[in-house]
Amino acid sequence: MAERGVDVSALPQEVREQLAELDLELSEGDITQKGYEKKRAKVLAPYLTQIQNLAPPPAYDAQSPGPSSASAPEPEPEPGPSNSSSSRHRRTRRPHRSSGTRDERYRSDIHTEAVQAALAKHKEEKMALPMPTKRRSAYVQSPIDNCTPPDSSSSSDDEAVSSESAGPQQSPDTWINSSLHGSSTSSSASSTLSHGESRPTQAPQPQSQQVPPPPAPIHPPHSHSQPSALAEALAQTRIDPGGGVGPPDVPSQAQARGSRVDLPPNAAVRGMSRGQSRSSMMETADGVPVSSRVSTKIQQLLNTLKRPKRPPLSEFFMDDQEEIVEVPQADPNTPRPEGRQIIPVKGEPLGVVSNWPPALQAALTRWGATQGKSPALTALDITGKPLYTLTYGKLWSRSVKLAYTLLNKLGAKNEQILKPGDRVALVYPNSDPGMFWVAFYGCLLAEVIPVPIEVPLSRKDAGSSQVGFLLGSCGVGLALTSEICLKGLPKTPTGEILQFKGWPRLKWVVTDSKYLTKPSKDWQPHIPTANTDTAYIEYKASKEGTVMGVAVSKVAMLTHCQSLTQACNYCEGETLVNVLDFKKDMGLWHGVLTSVMNRIHTISVPYAVMKACPLSWVQRVHIHKARIALVKCRDLHWAMMAHRDQRDTSLASLRMLIVADGANPWSVSSCDAFLNVFQAYGLKPEVICPCATSPEAMTVAIRRPGVPGAPLPARAILSMTGLSHGVIRVNTEDKNSALTVQDVGHVMPGALMCIVKPDGPPMLCKTDEIGEIVVNSRAGGTMYYGLSGVTKNTFEVIPVNASGAPIGEIPFVRSGLLGFVGPGSLIFVVGKNEGLLMVSGRRHNADDLVATALAVEPVKTVYRGRIAVFSVTVFFDERIVIVAEQRPDASEEDSFQWMSRVLQAIDSIHQVGLYCLALVPANTLPKTPLGGIHISDTKQLFLEGALHPCNILMCPHTCVTNMPKPRQKQPVGVGPASIMVGNLVAGKRIAQAAGRDLGLIEDQDLVRKHQFLTEALQWRAQTDPDHTLYVLLNAKGVAVCTATCVQLHKRAEKIAAALIERSGINIGENVVLLYPPGIDLIAAFYGCLYAGCIPVTVRPPHPQNLSATLPTVRMIIDVSKAACILTTQVLTKILRSKEAAATVNIKTWPIIIDTDDLPRKRPPTVYKPPNAEMIAYLDFSVSTTGMLTGVKISHAAVSALCRSIKLQCELYSSRQIAICLDPYCGLGFVLWCLASVYSGHQSILIPPMELESSLSLWLGTLSQYRIRDTFCSYSVMELCTKGLGGQTEMLKARGVNLSCVRSCVVIAEERPRLALTHSFSKLFKDLGLSMRAVSTAFGSRVNLAICLQGTTGPDPSTVYVDMKSLRHDRVRLVERGAPQSIPLMESGTILPGVRVIIVNPETRGPLGDSHLGEIWVNSPHNATGYYTIYGEENLQADHFNTKLSFGDPQTLWAKTGYLGFVKRTELTDSSGDRHDALFVVGSLDETLELRGLRYHPIDIETSVSRAHRSIGESAVFTWTNLLVVVAELCGSEQDALDLVPLVTNVVLEEHHLIVGVVVIVDPGVIPINSRGEKQRMHLRDSFLADQLDPIYVAYNM
Repeated sequence: MAERGVDVSALPQEVREQLAELDLELSEGDITQKGYEKKRAKVLAPYLTQIQNLAPPPAYDAQSPGPSSASAPEPEPEPGPSNSSSSRHRRTRRPHRSSGTRDERYRSDIHTEAVQAALAKHKEEKMALPMPTKRRSAYVQSPIDNCTPPDSSSSSDDEAVSSESAGPQQSPDTWINSSLHGSSTSSSASSTLSHGESRPTQAPQPQSQQVPPPPAPIHPPHSHSQPSALAEALAQTRIDPGGGVGPPDVPSQAQARGSRVDLPPNAAVRGMSRGQSRSSMMETADGVPVSSRVSTKIQQLLNTLKRPKRPPLSEFFMDDQEEIVEVPQADPNTPRPEGRQIIPVKGEPLGVVSNWPPALQAALTRWGATQGKSPALTALDITGKPLYTLTYGKLWSRSVKLAYTLLNKLGAKNEQILKPGDRVALVYPNSDPGMFWVAFYGCLLAEVIPVPIEVPLSRKDAGSSQVGFLLGSCGVGLALTSEICLKGLPKTPTGEILQFKGWPRLKWVVTDSKYLTKPSKDWQPHIPTANTDTAYIEYKASKEGTVMGVAVSKVAMLTHCQSLTQACNYCEGETLVNVLDFKKDMGLWHGVLTSVMNRIHTISVPYAVMKACPLSWVQRVHIHKARIALVKCRDLHWAMMAHRDQRDTSLASLRMLIVADGANPWSVSSCDAFLNVFQAYGLKPEVICPCATSPEAMTVAIRRPGVPGAPLPARAILSMTGLSHGVIRVNTEDKNSALTVQDVGHVMPGALMCIVKPDGPPMLCKTDEIGEIVVNSRAGGTMYYGLSGVTKNTFEVIPVNASGAPIGEIPFVRSGLLGFVGPGSLIFVVGKNEGLLMVSGRRHNADDLVATALAVEPVKTVYRGRIAVFSVTVFFDERIVIVAEQRPDASEEDSFQWMSRVLQAIDSIHQVGLYCLALVPANTLPKTPLGGIHISDTKQLFLEGALHPCNILMCPHTCVTNMPKPRQKQPVGVGPASIMVGNLVAGKRIAQAAGRDLGLIEDQDLVRKHQFLTEALQWRAQTDPDHTLYVLLNAKGVAVCTATCVQLHKRAEKIAAALIERSGINIGENVVLLYPPGIDLIAAFYGCLYAGCIPVTVRPPHPQNLSATLPTVRMIIDVSKAACILTTQVLTKILRSKEAAATVNIKTWPIIIDTDDLPRKRPPTVYKPPNAEMIAYLDFSVSTTGMLTGVKISHAAVSALCRSIKLQCELYSSRQIAICLDPYCGLGFVLWCLASVYSGHQSILIPPMELESSLSLWLGTLSQYRIRDTFCSYSVMELCTKGLGGQTEMLKARGVNLSCVRSCVVIAEERPRLALTHSFSKLFKDLGLSMRAVSTAFGSRVNLAICLQGTTGPDPSTVYVDMKSLRHDRVRLVERGAPQSIPLMESGTILPGVRVIIVNPETRGPLGDSHLGEIWVNSPHNATGYYTIYGEENLQADHFNTKLSFGDPQTLWAKTGYLGFVKRTELTDSSGDRHDALFVVGSLDETLELRGLRYHPIDIETSVSRAHRSIGESAVFTWTNLLVVVAELCGSEQDALDLVPLVTNVVLEEHHLIVGVVVIVDPGVIPINSRGEKQRMHLRDSFLADQLDPIYVAYNM
């Protein structure tokens, strides 16, 4: 660029006008970019020659930030941002151009430029981050009162007033990069273009001087903040973009930038078009529209995750011998400190002045007596006008009155309530300095110790309980306050002051003059010479949020005043304007203490006045010709925002402008900008005095007022990378990550300072190393009051040298500031200990991250002053979290785009990944008393899941780089090590177990008849016709139907006759039984057997949900090739209904026989199978993975199974059992339909669906019938636990007593749910339920009943297994309570006749005791094989008739498909041998293979359900190697986004997995089958087909 670096301010007036005219033409679109550049070059050509020979300044560049110099020195000459005079000239012509609303603390043009350049780099990678999907209702922001822009209660004390109120003001930096800003309807933006890809733009490039939209109303009518005068002021002002920081001369800058960072011409054009609706159309990176299907988003996510992570893999170490966790290794290229060891820096000696008082109170006494008329304090009212002036005489007399009252007049007659040395809280609002002064000095005169605190606003103030901790640790029992303040405190309905959360009980004393007693003539306050007793206590909040009291001794208070007097050269009678909080820190030290010592007149400008009139402090300086002003960067910024052409303001009287937060590295730009604007008003560059302070060390350093004309102090331009490693490197190459820091002057008089390592022993740093500043001085805090332990590490530090030897005797105080000593012993501060985030061994400063986030333009998404940055510890490292308040008008796309760009900017500039970025609704973050954000409370809310974000972006894939190495599977082969020796494998007993022998049954008569169940039924109908076998209960517990042996036999005959009569139904054909749970089903089953057909029981479709349930029915009918359907009249109608026709083809149903009203007929014969190996029935079931499988059960298996159950549970005719199960498959069907006919016991049948209308039905029945044995499913147990848990007292009153129950068996095909059975037992213990009663059964497809806890045999045992070893397919038993352990309960005793063995699924070889493998089973009641259409014989042989690869090669085993292990216990079984317990771990089909490890979904789901109280059920599955977690939200929808980080954290911590997608859904969305098992694959298919209607879907980056 030709005109690069031209100093526009030096050009003649007419040239500047020509340039301004060109700018205008370009912005209005009257001229093309090319034409603009051509004309501009022509105008500037004569002036270019003068600036060709500039040399780059040194790294510590000491240029004066005068009107024409750059805003902050850069390592090489930069285009000078447009000068103040020309910009002022332009301003008068175009007053409507909008102003900047940047928070100047964090403002730096260079930084903004760096961020833009960093984002431009990302442009090359065309990646689109998938935007989260949100249900419409979840868009709703919090109620209207939360949507007010943060007003007086919220805008932070460190924040720009304008950021909320100035409506349309654009930020200066947006001018540079927002050519789209005007054409806000431009359609080229898209919802997912988050990496700032360049876009076609229709507008000419830098529309720099764009006319802003008309000013929006500043505040909605219901907000109650600034008066409208401010609104007008702000609507018409704009920040002066002059010389320092504002928008530079835009067009030239745009080109200059282009040349410097190689941006494409339209690189800087970003931002969402506001006109675009929140449509569901999204574009991928290439701009191709795609439908918003979940799978597309997952594809995007995968593309994003394919990008390389930063840190290369390094060395590993073994964690617990189980899992390998990466140790971050030091990078060999890490910068290391190379300087010599630092030598402590000495301040100048503290001068001895003859008339210095012996104590601070003595100074007050003196001025009160000799200078009674001279003003001490002027307070302002809310409009900024003086309210009252307190003279030294008044201050003295009132303080004495208060001291006298405190010591003598508080109690009843002559009872002294306060004595010297007691601590008293001072509770005064910021608007009332006078009352505070009197109270503070009154306490000093009475020798009681004042503890100033903030006025509590409500019971739930942020950090309220921590203030309570402070008051408690200081032993405060009395609070002084003013009458007005007392009236405003929150009260109970009876009018007493509320007991604030965590506070001790306080006695409140009002200190208004009218309540004080005048002391008697002879009473004088006692003023001893200053000693080491505590004078006052200043509160300080630590990083964790604890509030501690720093005690300052009388001598420290006096010495501090003296050293401030000397450093700042205070003179008697000067005037000081104080904008800071007078209760603590600089506001107290300068504005209350040092000022009284030097008889200074203080003008106190409260925060509320500043909000109403940001210029008030400047006006006060002008009116009172003040010599000193005490401000924060915020106040400088506000004054610039509002200054307009204040012709009559002069700051020439100032000799010191003390910047209290000058230690913040970002203060330098505020100072420069302020100087640029106000130099024209007489402000001298040398009067700006940044300083560094901390509550412990008090004033650490302050820049002394300079000599006019002397060169200004140097700046340091440091490399951010160096800083993150704790070393000072002057930044030369990478301008993007540089930090410019100004010095904070020299050490205080009489002090000694050195720099030590911030963590570990206080070792002295090297000269080029960043460390914590420690100070030794008589003028510092002495201790944390009442906390001796913490005091030692802070107030009594003795630095040590490299060899660890102490450098001397004298103790230093840790200041909490991080910095270094520069040339000429100047002190530089780069951050605070409490803002330090240690990530993977590198230090990052919270303030720096905030600055980067704020430099990402356009910031129309968040409020500038309301950003919190903190770190949380997840998976062995700190992770960075950023939380910001979102503006109510920000659209989803804007927010998401801003968030994704913040991620990239921080990644590029700080080389650190963000873990989580959350946006919350306006005004919802906890506030500090002056409106800043309460960081520790925010962090607490985040960790508790109570932050309620409205947008969240988690990036665990990017920033979690210490994951364990994926496991490589070893090749499988049977080696010599596996050769059997007797019954041992590798020195261990083989893992096998068996039930007792089935033996010969006692009743020889029965054995003959019982080869087939049909014969058993006929035999019972003859020998004991009226014995009731079945009782069916309805919801009221009334027996609606019973069946005796003969009734059942006759009903079966009727059905058999009907089947035989129908032509086309032959012997051996399959018949579907479609019945609700009941006796009809049992009769139809035996009817089929009587007719020689093979029954297939099928759950009937749900009439209210045919579309979901009917296809399964149709599928089983088709797969089983059923010849006919037996069903009821009602179901026949449903099968033929219109609704059914909408779902399946009803014309092709097989024959449907309605069995409700069959004629009384008997079949000619009852069919008897030729042999027992014939199929008795088919058992169809849908597995949790969504597979429909049918198995063939032979007559022999039926008899063997019934015999086995009879033996195990000791069943015979006189017994009663209660069954609350679904009777369609597995063991549930066997117990419901078969066992009673075989054993003759009575079964009380309770259909589980009846429990939905009558929860206590099952338990009531157990009590009423005195049932000893009952069988249920997990869903029934869960219903009772959740629904009746709180009603045990009511049940007890109704006489429910469960002491009769000796076994309650849960029938399941999964790992026992220990938590559920345990809570069930505990809940109903009160009703007499024995803790030993509840147990579980275990069956599978190949064998319906493997384990069942019977009446004999030991109680089920529980073991604790290390979860990490399970992932490696190993079992490691640990003690109860061991970390990362899960409890496993034995699945019941193995049934008689059953043998199990544990086998390695790959080698098919047997395993040793306590080894994890697949459970294989051998038993006479194994199923004979799968019922398949195509007869896949190989599958048959593989699952049902398989042999071990070595050991016992003869036995045929069936593979259950479940992982488990056998453990020999110390217990003995009925035969007297040691008991072998079988533990089921989970189904092989269900397991997730991730990173080479095997995970059981239930383990991850258990962790997820514990993560937050609002998570009900959860389910996990994988899709394209991403882990997807679906969680049901039981709470309100505003909790939905809280769950995302908590779910991610818990899975990372406990399972070392990164969650790819978190889906939050309504309760009941996760499909659960009748056995209470989750249908995870069904859920997965619904999710991918976009059928879940989730509340929120978060795609973790």
